[in-house]
Amino acid sequence: MPSFKLTIAYDGAPFAGWQRQTNGTSIQGLIEDALRELDDRDVTLNGAGRTDAGVHAMGQVASFTLVRDASPEMIVRSLNAKLPPEIRILSAAEVPASFHARFNPSSKTYRYRIWHADVLNPFERAYAWHIFGPLDIDAMAAAARLVEGCHDFAAFQTVGGTSGKTERVITFSRLTATDEQLVTYEITGNGFLRHMVRAIVGTLVEVGRGRQRPDWMREVIASRDRMQAGKTAPAHGLFLVRVDYGVVQSSAHVT
Repeated sequence: MPSFKLTIAYDGAPFAGWQRQTNGTSIQGLIEDALRELDDRDVTLNGAGRTDAGVHAMGQVASFTLVRDASPEMIVRSLNAKLPPEIRILSAAEVPASFHARFNPSSKTYRYRIWHADVLNPFERAYAWHIFGPLDIDAMAAAARLVEGCHDFAAFQTVGGTSGKTERVITFSRLTATDEQLVTYEITGNGFLRHMVRAIVGTLVEVGRGRQRPDWMREVIASRDRMQAGKTAPAHGLFLVRVDYGVVQSSAHVT
């Protein structure tokens, strides 16, 4: 039974999130439905990250096993023919049976987009958080760098999140002004708590609005208290950019 790794891009706006649900259309559910047609049986798709409703992906990764023989090229063509245009299989690769998209990543990278201007570009309404008024980008960038390192990130975990360990290692946390109106925050780490990135962004916005100084980020992290951090930023500004693993076999790419 061959095992495969998919790299997937999707616009999360129309969907109820990645994970299959009893109510609402999910990305996982749609791909599993397409795989059922391909393999004539139910196929379980394991995703690297369970993105919430409205969250987008440039490089989500998922793994599965088939009974029938199929080439990566055939899988890409077959799935894309069945999926809605908001979901594209970018590539497929055959991988060892031991590969698991959720449990094997070495790191994940997320990106969050903020549009700070009085008027929101209508083409950005589903892909950026609209903040009215100016932001202190330098202060936000200084606060973002304080996220890097090994910390307990309990202060950025949504209420009712995992009861497990809340320590994570963040190797990259940087905020840049893409232009006069668009700010981009990018973060890479070995794992993330539920809503962690969005809570960090909400905390950075408090700094950008001048309500807190950059060093406040250290205090929030040390507090381990969700009530001390900023609000959870809206889902639609968040993108799962990349999931990194070890070396896998060559893949077939969409043209």
